[in-house]
Amino acid sequence: MTVTVLLTGASGQLGFELQRRVPADVTLVALDRAHLDLRDAPAMLACLDRHRPDVILNCAAYTAVDRAESEPADAFAVNAAAVAMLASAARRIDARLIHTSTDFVFSGPASGLRQPDERTSPASAYGTSKRDGEVAVLETLGDRGLVMRTSWLYSSHGTNFVKTILRRMREKDEVRVVSDQIGAPTWAHGLATALWAAVAAPQVSGIQHWTDAGVASWYDFAVAIQEEAFARGLLSRASPIVPISTADYPTPASRPAFSVLDIRDTARALGLTPTHWRVQLRLMLDELANA
Repeated sequence: MTVTVLLTGASGQLGFELQRRVPADVTLVALDRAHLDLRDAPAMLACLDRHRPDVILNCAAYTAVDRAESEPADAFAVNAAAVAMLASAARRIDARLIHTSTDFVFSGPASGLRQPDERTSPASAYGTSKRDGEVAVLETLGDRGLVMRTSWLYSSHGTNFVKTILRRMREKDEVRVVSDQIGAPTWAHGLATALWAAVAAPQVSGIQHWTDAGVASWYDFAVAIQEEAFARGLLSRASPIVPISTADYPTPASRPAFSVLDIRDTARALGLTPTHWRVQLRLMLDELANA
């Protein structure tokens, strides 16, 4: 049986990876913001009525974390209000909604891995807007809604930490990277695999977590990027990488100090085995080297 899936945010790095891995039994309708602006309620309703998807994969988001501190209305319009409208529209046509979210819904100290049912405590406008979107999905759709949180996402497509740090390593004699924020780097290709598994598992709902396996600080991640990129000829020299504290690198938006998500229940529910982030990083850098 063929399933019709409508993908929002198709031009982003996750949307790009999802389109590379479309299962044989899926008819995909991939729409970017130019073709579906979620803030335009009449257009969104008309679009869903036209395509009548079985599943909506919402990857559209306002992701300018620091700019959201000065533009909170824009962040909430996309990440909260538009998601609430999308959830209501999904309920009207009896579609499942799989909504992607973020580790930024957490902040402060943690005694262990961040749990799906753990109380959220966002410390930024971006994180709060994403938390409000999560609430809208679950309250509106119940077990027809699924929130998939992830962290530190990157891809060979789009703008992300891996590509930014590679550029800085080429341009600067020294690179300073925060060492006291801990999380899990996640290749968008791997997250796409998990999302397609979730599409095929209608019994999976609520809040789920997916990242690559393992943990790292941003400094650890940068060191690995340099080592692996140098081995592939993506860098001609190794620049010193200096670990610094969050206090040494102030940003408008507060970042979670520890946001390693517990992915074990999701892995069992979807029948997947997470791959370590360093293995995934090598595969992504292979793509860049071969491009």
